[in-house]
Amino acid sequence: MSLADAVPRKAYGVWGVALAVYLLAVFHRSSLAVAGLVATDRFDISAAQLATFTTVQLLVYAAMQIPVGLLVDRFGPRSVLITGALTMTAAQVGFAFADAYPLAVVARVFVGIGDAMTFICVLRLVNSWFPARRIPLVTQLTGVTGQLGAVLAAVPMTIALRDLGWTPAYLLSASFGLVLTVGLLFVVRDAPHGRTVRGASLSLSRIRATLAASWGQPGTRLGFWMHFTTQFSATTLGLLWGYPFFVRGEGLSPAAAGALLTIMVVALMLAGPLLARFITRHPWHRSSLVISIVLAIAAMWTVVLVWPGNAPIGVLVLLVVVVGIGGPASMIGFDLARTSNPPERLASATAIVNQAGFVASLILVIAIGLILDWRTPGGSAAYTPSGFRWAMSAQYVLWAVGLVQLVRFRRRTRAELLAIDPDARENMIGLA
Repeated sequence: MSLADAVPRKAYGVWGVALAVYLLAVFHRSSLAVAGLVATDRFDISAAQLATFTTVQLLVYAAMQIPVGLLVDRFGPRSVLITGALTMTAAQVGFAFADAYPLAVVARVFVGIGDAMTFICVLRLVNSWFPARRIPLVTQLTGVTGQLGAVLAAVPMTIALRDLGWTPAYLLSASFGLVLTVGLLFVVRDAPHGRTVRGASLSLSRIRATLAASWGQPGTRLGFWMHFTTQFSATTLGLLWGYPFFVRGEGLSPAAAGALLTIMVVALMLAGPLLARFITRHPWHRSSLVISIVLAIAAMWTVVLVWPGNAPIGVLVLLVVVVGIGGPASMIGFDLARTSNPPERLASATAIVNQAGFVASLILVIAIGLILDWRTPGGSAAYTPSGFRWAMSAQYVLWAVGLVQLVRFRRRTRAELLAIDPDARENMIGLA
């Protein structure tokens, strides 16, 4: 191993604690998925009001990305990560004691704010502590390990709600935030050379200049459209519409629908390291890999949606595997942001990219609900396979827009690279 590839001894400790906070954020984000029926009874709300929790959380998360990126560039990831952990903890405590729907919505808003402060910070720490050739792999491992939070939110949270009740269960989950905050205080450092690294002070003119410079990089915009186009299908299935689609649209049992969603998460986790290995060795072909994955996802959805009657279980398994690969494929967008921007604006560029997939997911979540209401009026009990075929077809609009933009900004990014270094293509193909 060359000196350039050496990892500082403390890097894995810093990454491990930060990664645990991100895992907890995903846990908090996903915990309501298994508490839907309990929440409906506790707050006396309709299914539409219950869906508002997910919509609000996605909206807040997406809206917070750029402000958080600017804060990380200014104050460093450690300070922002501590703030995020404390915000999530306080919000979960508030959610535990909320006995009215408006209070619960406010609590979930602050869960979304704290959640938004985690992932960008972890990626900034990865970029500060690990050598360049290790960053794609560690980034993918960060993303796929964080998804374990969704798995942990399923069975343990279900048991806690059943055996302890609403308030004790959510207080227990909130308590982990206090433990991890102590870890952040004593273990995490912004960089090997300092516990806290500050950037230039924020002013309106500097904010405008930073965002304009980040967005002005074709590589940032290519990363944005990578994230936009690859993530929304898996996110929409995992957060809200997957279970109803498989049960009402494909006639599966609840157990089979849950198994398919679990397979999707497993596929996501297994694919991440493989994609990281590819882009480390073939960075020139990062966009080609993403385009191929998007086309594969669209093709699998086409097979399922045009299948006469219910699709066979084998076809549905293949669907969730291919859709699941879109999760780690979206992480390739962060690698474009990393290699296209200087360190002092890396977090803001990462935030721009990270916003994309959640904006697309929010659009799709809302579009599916509106189309279902149009095609199958009468609520969830009236959902039909035909209604779901119409609703899930909304994805093609997002894929079409995303693919056009991917091709467009791939040309610009490659042209800029070749203008700077005419040998860039040869140097970036087939790296050992």
